[in-house]
Amino acid sequence: MSKTLVIIPARYESTRFPGKPLALLGGKPVIQWVWEAVSPMAEVAKAVVATDDNRILSAVEGFGGVAMMTSSTHRSGTDRCAEVLAALEARGERYDAVVNVQGDEPFITADTVRTLIRALDGSDIATLCTPIHDSAELFSPNNVKVVFATDGRALYFSRQPIPYQRGVAEAEWVARHRYFKHIGIYGFAGDTLSRVARSPQGELERCESLEQLRWLENGFSIAVSEVAEASVGIDTPADLELANNIITKKEKK
Repeated sequence: MSKTLVIIPARYESTRFPGKPLALLGGKPVIQWVWEAVSPMAEVAKAVVATDDNRILSAVEGFGGVAMMTSSTHRSGTDRCAEVLAALEARGERYDAVVNVQGDEPFITADTVRTLIRALDGSDIATLCTPIHDSAELFSPNNVKVVFATDGRALYFSRQPIPYQRGVAEAEWVARHRYFKHIGIYGFAGDTLSRVARSPQGELERCESLEQLRWLENGFSIAVSEVAEASVGIDTPADLELANNIITKKEKK
């Protein structure tokens, strides 16, 4: 069995929701929900929360988790993960794969992570997508879209709807074609994460502000697997309220 490391980036400062990893969801910090979803998995050799804030570090250690401090200057969660991996390798630890699970995804499931790990077979990087069902979701620049080849390799990611349907009214696009929303969870095979972190930024990433475009520009293969639906992420206080409502409804059943 391959040895997989899961790293959960959790940054305290956030423009839309400062301190969200510590926001209470169903009586527990959001970051604890993520930790408890992935750390018991048989496929996971080790799970680590990567943070830049002592408050998050203390909270994780308080509920029995493992956390490591990282630089506060990282441009992305991927760079934060690369720092943790480098520190663990310096201690002599070795892993066959690294999975980056966002610290604001409290409803992430073990099955979702397993799907990602399986998708890594034969590719440098793996990620996930889910079908888009309505026009508002399709045309929102906050929802990243992905197109992929027949073998599942990503061709491009964009904040714009892709592909463009010539001669078809935009209101009919979802009915005429299967569009896919990208889910921002990643798996990296072998030493790919270390190489990705050293890759130069390209024009595509600068245009769309999507780090995965840097990886495509630098020749990494990205396998994309489909899941039925995306979990509810916590980006704003409104998202937290929605998530608490979901938990309340589950408890009443």
